[in-house]
Amino acid sequence: MLTILFDGIAYGMLLFILACGLTITLGLMNFINLAHGAFAMAGGYITVVLMNSYGVSFYWCLPIAFLAVALAGLVLERLLYRHLYSKPHLDQVLFSVGLVFMSIAGAYYFMGGQQQMIQLPQELSGRWDFYGVGIGRYRLFIIVVCILLTITLQFLLTKTRFGSQLRAAVDDGRVARGLGINVSAVFALTFAVGSGLAGLGGAMGTEILGLDPNFPLKFMIYFLIVVTVGGTSSITGPFLAALLLGVADVAGKYYVPQIGAFVIYGVMVAVLLLRPHGLFSREGGR
Repeated sequence: MLTILFDGIAYGMLLFILACGLTITLGLMNFINLAHGAFAMAGGYITVVLMNSYGVSFYWCLPIAFLAVALAGLVLERLLYRHLYSKPHLDQVLFSVGLVFMSIAGAYYFMGGQQQMIQLPQELSGRWDFYGVGIGRYRLFIIVVCILLTITLQFLLTKTRFGSQLRAAVDDGRVARGLGINVSAVFALTFAVGSGLAGLGGAMGTEILGLDPNFPLKFMIYFLIVVTVGGTSSITGPFLAALLLGVADVAGKYYVPQIGAFVIYGVMVAVLLLRPHGLFSREGGR
């Protein structure tokens, strides 16, 4: 039981790392980026190529994946995304879905359709037996990284000048510009960070989730569920939602494997019936 709980928490933490970038772009920038999974897939493929073809350490691959995908996100934001900030949400959805299918076609062309694998460092492989509880070393690593990431993001968004500028830019861009805030630069940097976080999640999720060209489609619904259940007004909501959904998903697939894949959707429906705006959303918020 405790082993399942631990694995569920680790899975939930991984979902949060993958989805927190979408929380930033959707919740703080009010932009529906369904191509978020494509950025995560890019981080996974960067890790696979660096490790399997060039022998780069897994630990170095994580910051490289973050920075490379963040840079790609910055370029795409300047060239494409910024033109759609003021467009209707339907336009944003159609645009980002188009990017998803373009990324899938590109992955098939350059990497093939087979499942990609990586070999984790020896110290992250296997399990520890702690008073009868099987603790996976890599899952513990994911939990530690996620906790540090959550604390860092919460601090940046609530306690720094940049976080204040971002909230001001989202609430009223014209007033923010009048106060001397470079709204365009703030949005570009925010989008780059959100993309980089997706790349980091993709790099860390390759060993657990698997990686193939259909990754953006397979996990798109999971990202959306985390953000929807948790709400988009803070990092805390999606973090707790990811934990809840991760534990429910792992426990459901273990105890009721016949319907385990549907448990996460049942939890989503139950939460949204009680809290239609998400666990921590401001009901009158944007």
